[in-house]
Amino acid sequence: MAKKEVKKVENLGHGVGRRKTSIARVYLREGDGKIVINGRTLDTYFGNPMLEFIVKQPLVTTETAEKYDILINVKGGGTTGQAGACRHGIARALVAHDEAYRPALRAAGFMTRDPRMVERQKYGQPGARRKFQFSKR
Repeated sequence: MAKKEVKKVENLGHGVGRRKTSIARVYLREGDGKIVINGRTLDTYFGNPMLEFIVKQPLVTTETAEKYDILINVKGGGTTGQAGACRHGIARALVAHDEAYRPALRAAGFMTRDPRMVERQKYGQPGARRKFQFSKR
């Protein structure tokens, strides 16, 4: 019985993207432009054209949309946070592969992690900033 030839897939670049409470691990591979997120295609995972646009922004900026296949594992947060994390991770993976992409991605703002997160709820209060109603008597 003949052994099967196992083709080893080589990652060209790797990047970790974060936004809010979402974390995306992005793997850049040689290919023809397929984006797979958690084992599903981009349009079936997000379904929203705006979120798909956000994920593709670094590829459009660097004009590499048809050049690489992208494999993404994302967890945590909601859909908007996950899309932002994917965008950040794709930008980092592109720079890890080719440093020449850095100025364009930096100028577009894709290399910066969005620091906005939900403020924690403090003890003795009903919410992060809300206070209980004051009553003088």
